[in-house]
Amino acid sequence: MAAPIDSPGVVSSTTNLGTCPDLYHRLLTRIAWSIRRTLDLKTIYQQTVDGLGQALGVSRCLIYSIDSGQSTARVEAEYHQEGLRSWVNGVVDFNQDISFQKALDSLRPTPAEVHFEVNSLLDDCCVIADAVPLEDVLYDRLVVATGHQDQPNGFIVLCRCNVNQPWTEAETAFLEELADQVGTAIAHASLFQQLQRVNHSLVRKQEALEDARERAEEASRLKSEFLANTSHELRTPLNGMIGFLKLIMDGMADDPEEQREFLEEALKSAEHLLDIINDVLDLAKIEAGKLQIDLSPVNLNEVLQQLERSQATSAKQKGLTFDLQMPSTHDEVIVYANYQRLYQVLINLVGNAVKFTHEGGITISTEFVRKKTTVQNQECPGLVMIRVADTGIGVSLEKQDRLFQSFSQIDGSLTRRYGGTGLGLAISQTLVHEMGGEVNFYSMGEGLGSTVTFTVPLFQEPVAIAS
Repeated sequence: MAAPIDSPGVVSSTTNLGTCPDLYHRLLTRIAWSIRRTLDLKTIYQQTVDGLGQALGVSRCLIYSIDSGQSTARVEAEYHQEGLRSWVNGVVDFNQDISFQKALDSLRPTPAEVHFEVNSLLDDCCVIADAVPLEDVLYDRLVVATGHQDQPNGFIVLCRCNVNQPWTEAETAFLEELADQVGTAIAHASLFQQLQRVNHSLVRKQEALEDARERAEEASRLKSEFLANTSHELRTPLNGMIGFLKLIMDGMADDPEEQREFLEEALKSAEHLLDIINDVLDLAKIEAGKLQIDLSPVNLNEVLQQLERSQATSAKQKGLTFDLQMPSTHDEVIVYANYQRLYQVLINLVGNAVKFTHEGGITISTEFVRKKTTVQNQECPGLVMIRVADTGIGVSLEKQDRLFQSFSQIDGSLTRRYGGTGLGLAISQTLVHEMGGEVNFYSMGEGLGSTVTFTVPLFQEPVAIAS
């Protein structure tokens, strides 16, 4: 059933269209012109009900839209006399309302065996008249379907709370003719809306394609720059190895001690070359999504001691201080990580700190974070945060977001001056994430130093922080 009709206390005065043909045409022309001059559905709906309701002086005029693929219709707009409640957004199942179904059938013929017992003013009229009972009172109603090219797209319903004033043939004809105009207007507006949605979708897709193209071009540029820098980085240690070995082969080492020095330099160049190749291989695994890290209990104290042995000398050679603050616990700090990958992260971060610091020093410190976490099905009681701080060249605020991007270097001139592939931070971030931690970078700006922190899950809670 449709929404209930209002109480019989409201009585409307109907315009006598039958005795005023000119008025009929003027009203029809005015309403039709109003709804045909716009392609906005809401405007068409509202102008239709306002025009009809005022012209015919009804208690209420409703216009419904048909839900696609459903047997329901929803009130999109209404005109009603003062004091009546709104029915906007009300829903009717037109398969359960015989007048709605008959109105649809008049627009789209049904098989001959289907027959509805509904009283209509004219047998061949598309407008269906009925009387709706509510609270022992009958209410007059007119129902007509709107459509375009035999495709229904809505209903117009007129309600009059005065059963003693029947609908005239002129009113019925007026509603029928206007319904044709409304159905066409709704179809055109709906098509326009669909075209707008398609256009907006195409614009969004075009913007997405343009954005993807720009990202691809930027990635291509960065990879080309990366390959150029990496080629240089590969040649440098390789040339060093060849040079020192050639000196030995040519007998340029006068004594065994000098020969040993040449071999040590060649070994350092070989190790440097291996580090670069490993970085490239790690990046290839990351790009392919094939990087896998096996985690196990790792003694953090041992990792930090190895770090000090390998990096303190490099710092002191540059006149820098190297302060390693070991965890202040009574027992060993055991983390859940991968020894090799954890050491690789520390080497990357501390190596950068030494490289980009000319005076002052580097400080490595730790602190514990009480935050339970689960990594690779292992429940961990907390985290240890490792902090690498330096007094180096720092990074401007607007360039910091590029630090962890693969193939991205914040300043090509720095790469040429300091060397390196620029992969260390990007690889370190991925390794830390794979081990269940997070990486953060802090710098107040150029010349103000920088601090990198990362977390690693604790395998067991040290005695010093036991609850």
